[in-house]
Amino acid sequence: MGAPRKADWREERRKRAWALKEQGWRQKAIAEALGVSEGAVSQWLKRGRAGGVEALDAHPPKGVPARLSAEQTAQIPQLLAKGAEAHGFRGDVWTARRVAEVIHRTFGVRYHRDHVGRLLREAGWSRQQPIERATQRDEAAVTDWYERRWPTLKKSRGGSTNHRLGRRSGLLSVANGRADLGTTRTDAGAAGATDA
Repeated sequence: MGAPRKADWREERRKRAWALKEQGWRQKAIAEALGVSEGAVSQWLKRGRAGGVEALDAHPPKGVPARLSAEQTAQIPQLLAKGAEAHGFRGDVWTARRVAEVIHRTFGVRYHRDHVGRLLREAGWSRQQPIERATQRDEAAVTDWYERRWPTLKKSRGGSTNHRLGRRSGLLSVANGRADLGTTRTDAGAAGATDA
Protein backbone atom coordinates (compact mmCIF):
# COMPACT_ATOMS: atom_id res chain seq x y z
CA MET A 1 0.00 0.00 0.00
CA GLY A 2 1.69 3.20 -1.20
CA ALA A 3 5.30 3.91 -1.94
CA PRO A 4 8.04 2.11 -0.02
CA ARG A 5 9.22 3.87 3.14
CA LYS A 6 12.21 6.14 2.64
CA ALA A 7 15.28 5.30 4.67
CA ASP A 8 15.21 7.26 7.90
CA TRP A 9 18.63 8.85 8.45
CA ARG A 10 18.03 8.89 12.19
CA GLU A 11 17.40 5.15 12.14
CA GLU A 12 20.62 4.65 10.21
CA ARG A 13 22.48 6.81 12.77
CA ARG A 14 21.15 4.70 15.66
CA LYS A 15 22.17 1.49 13.89
CA ARG A 16 25.62 2.94 13.14
CA ALA A 17 26.02 3.73 16.86
CA TRP A 18 25.11 0.11 17.66
CA ALA A 19 27.62 -1.21 15.11
CA LEU A 20 30.38 1.03 16.48
CA LYS A 21 29.65 -0.14 20.04
CA GLU A 22 29.91 -3.77 18.88
CA GLN A 23 33.31 -2.90 17.40
CA GLY A 24 34.43 -1.81 20.87
CA TRP A 25 34.06 1.97 20.64
CA ARG A 26 33.34 3.94 23.80
CA GLN A 27 30.09 5.93 24.09
CA LYS A 28 31.94 9.27 24.16
CA ALA A 29 33.78 8.44 20.92
CA ILE A 30 30.55 7.28 19.24
CA ALA A 31 28.79 10.52 20.27
CA GLU A 32 31.65 12.63 18.84
CA ALA A 33 31.80 10.61 15.62
CA LEU A 34 28.04 10.90 15.01
CA GLY A 35 27.66 14.48 16.27
CA VAL A 36 25.18 13.67 19.03
CA SER A 37 25.14 13.79 22.82
CA GLU A 38 26.42 10.97 24.97
CA GLY A 39 22.94 10.73 26.51
CA ALA A 40 21.41 9.99 23.09
CA VAL A 41 23.96 7.24 22.45
CA SER A 42 23.27 5.81 25.91
CA GLN A 43 19.51 5.65 25.20
CA TRP A 44 20.04 4.00 21.81
CA LEU A 45 22.36 1.37 23.24
CA LYS A 46 19.92 0.68 26.08
CA ARG A 47 17.14 0.13 23.51
CA GLY A 48 19.45 -2.10 21.47
CA ARG A 49 20.36 -4.24 24.48
CA ALA A 50 16.69 -4.61 25.43
CA GLY A 51 15.27 -5.42 21.99
CA GLY A 52 18.15 -6.03 19.61
CA VAL A 53 18.83 -4.11 16.41
CA GLU A 54 15.12 -4.16 15.52
CA ALA A 55 14.46 -1.90 18.53
CA LEU A 56 16.46 0.81 16.74
CA ASP A 57 14.13 0.80 13.72
CA ALA A 58 12.08 3.91 12.99
CA HIS A 59 8.56 3.85 14.34
CA PRO A 60 6.48 6.39 12.45
CA PRO A 61 3.71 8.00 14.46
CA LYS A 62 0.56 5.95 14.47
CA GLY A 63 -1.79 8.90 14.07
CA VAL A 64 -5.33 9.19 15.30
CA PRO A 65 -7.23 5.90 15.36
CA ALA A 66 -9.77 5.56 12.57
CA ARG A 67 -13.32 6.45 13.58
CA LEU A 68 -14.77 3.88 11.17
CA SER A 69 -13.80 0.25 11.43
CA ALA A 70 -12.46 -1.54 8.36
CA GLU A 71 -15.83 -3.29 8.04
CA GLN A 72 -17.71 0.03 8.09
CA THR A 73 -15.34 1.57 5.56
CA ALA A 74 -15.91 -1.41 3.29
CA GLN A 75 -19.67 -0.74 3.44
CA ILE A 76 -19.37 2.79 2.04
CA PRO A 77 -19.26 1.75 -1.67
CA GLN A 78 -22.37 -0.39 -1.12
CA LEU A 79 -24.18 2.59 0.41
CA LEU A 80 -23.17 4.82 -2.48
CA ALA A 81 -24.17 2.23 -5.08
CA LYS A 82 -27.81 2.67 -4.00
CA GLY A 83 -27.69 6.21 -5.38
CA ALA A 84 -28.05 9.63 -3.81
CA GLU A 85 -31.80 9.75 -4.37
CA ALA A 86 -32.23 6.56 -2.32
CA HIS A 87 -30.71 8.45 0.62
CA GLY A 88 -33.10 11.39 0.24
CA PHE A 89 -31.04 13.76 -1.92
CA ARG A 90 -32.36 15.51 -5.00
CA GLY A 91 -30.43 14.38 -8.08
CA ASP A 92 -28.31 11.28 -8.34
CA VAL A 93 -24.95 12.99 -7.81
CA TRP A 94 -22.55 12.19 -4.98
CA THR A 95 -20.70 15.18 -3.53
CA ALA A 96 -18.34 14.97 -0.60
CA ARG A 97 -20.89 16.75 1.61
CA ARG A 98 -23.59 14.24 0.70
CA VAL A 99 -21.30 11.29 1.37
CA ALA A 100 -20.36 12.81 4.74
CA GLU A 101 -24.06 13.13 5.57
CA VAL A 102 -24.73 9.48 4.65
CA ILE A 103 -21.77 8.34 6.78
CA HIS A 104 -23.12 10.37 9.68
CA ARG A 105 -26.66 8.98 9.30
CA THR A 106 -25.47 5.38 8.92
CA PHE A 107 -22.56 5.15 11.36
CA GLY A 108 -22.97 8.22 13.58
CA VAL A 109 -19.51 9.50 12.63
CA ARG A 110 -18.87 13.01 11.32
CA TYR A 111 -16.11 13.62 8.79
CA HIS A 112 -14.98 16.81 7.05
CA ARG A 113 -15.69 16.79 3.32
CA ASP A 114 -11.94 16.82 2.54
CA HIS A 115 -11.45 13.63 4.52
CA VAL A 116 -14.47 12.10 2.82
CA GLY A 117 -12.67 12.81 -0.47
CA ARG A 118 -9.74 10.72 0.80
CA LEU A 119 -12.07 7.90 1.83
CA LEU A 120 -13.71 7.97 -1.61
CA ARG A 121 -10.36 7.83 -3.42
CA GLU A 122 -9.29 4.88 -1.25
CA ALA A 123 -12.53 3.12 -2.19
CA GLY A 124 -11.95 3.85 -5.89
CA TRP A 125 -14.71 6.49 -6.16
CA SER A 126 -14.43 10.11 -7.19
CA ARG A 127 -16.66 12.84 -5.88
CA GLN A 128 -18.82 14.68 -8.38
CA GLN A 129 -19.79 18.31 -8.85
CA PRO A 130 -23.47 18.86 -9.58
CA ILE A 131 -24.33 20.78 -12.76
CA GLU A 132 -26.83 23.49 -11.93
CA ARG A 133 -29.33 23.77 -14.80
CA ALA A 134 -32.88 24.96 -14.97
CA THR A 135 -35.38 22.11 -14.92
CA GLN A 136 -37.33 23.71 -17.79
CA ARG A 137 -34.22 24.04 -20.00
CA ASP A 138 -34.96 23.24 -23.65
CA GLU A 139 -31.77 22.01 -25.34
CA ALA A 140 -33.23 22.46 -28.84
CA ALA A 141 -34.09 26.11 -28.12
CA VAL A 142 -30.61 26.74 -26.69
CA THR A 143 -28.96 25.22 -29.77
CA ASP A 144 -31.21 27.27 -32.06
CA TRP A 145 -30.35 30.46 -30.17
CA TYR A 146 -26.59 29.78 -30.47
CA GLU A 147 -26.89 29.06 -34.20
CA ARG A 148 -29.31 31.86 -35.23
CA ARG A 149 -29.43 34.68 -32.67
CA TRP A 150 -25.88 34.69 -31.31
CA PRO A 151 -24.15 35.45 -34.65
CA THR A 152 -26.37 38.52 -35.14
CA LEU A 153 -25.60 39.77 -31.64
CA LYS A 154 -21.91 39.21 -32.05
CA LYS A 155 -20.50 42.21 -33.91
CA SER A 156 -17.12 42.86 -35.41
CA ARG A 157 -14.63 44.87 -33.39
CA GLY A 158 -14.24 47.55 -36.07
CA GLY A 159 -17.61 49.30 -35.60
CA SER A 160 -18.16 52.16 -33.16
CA THR A 161 -21.30 50.44 -31.85
CA ASN A 162 -19.05 47.79 -30.35
CA HIS A 163 -18.49 50.07 -27.37
CA ARG A 164 -19.13 48.28 -24.07
CA LEU A 165 -22.09 50.46 -23.05
CA GLY A 166 -23.67 50.33 -26.49
CA ARG A 167 -23.50 46.55 -26.66
CA ARG A 168 -25.11 46.06 -23.29
CA SER A 169 -27.97 48.50 -23.12
CA GLY A 170 -28.32 50.27 -26.46
CA LEU A 171 -27.89 53.69 -24.80
CA LEU A 172 -25.04 54.70 -27.02
CA SER A 173 -26.06 56.66 -30.08
CA VAL A 174 -23.73 57.53 -32.89
CA ALA A 175 -24.15 61.00 -34.27
CA ASN A 176 -21.74 62.77 -36.58
CA GLY A 177 -19.22 59.93 -36.17
CA ARG A 178 -18.83 60.32 -32.41
CA ALA A 179 -20.33 58.46 -29.49
CA ASP A 180 -22.73 60.51 -27.38
CA LEU A 181 -24.39 59.62 -24.11
CA GLY A 182 -26.78 62.57 -24.05
CA THR A 183 -27.19 66.24 -24.82
CA THR A 184 -24.27 68.58 -24.58
CA ARG A 185 -24.33 71.37 -22.05
CA THR A 186 -24.67 74.85 -23.52
CA ASP A 187 -24.21 76.89 -20.35
CA ALA A 188 -20.56 76.19 -19.47
CA GLY A 189 -20.60 78.59 -16.53
CA ALA A 190 -23.41 76.78 -14.75
CA ALA A 191 -21.30 73.73 -14.03
CA GLY A 192 -21.12 74.57 -10.35
CA ALA A 193 -19.06 77.77 -10.41
CA THR A 194 -20.26 80.40 -7.96
CA ASP A 195 -19.42 84.05 -7.68
CA ALA A 196 -17.21 84.71 -4.72
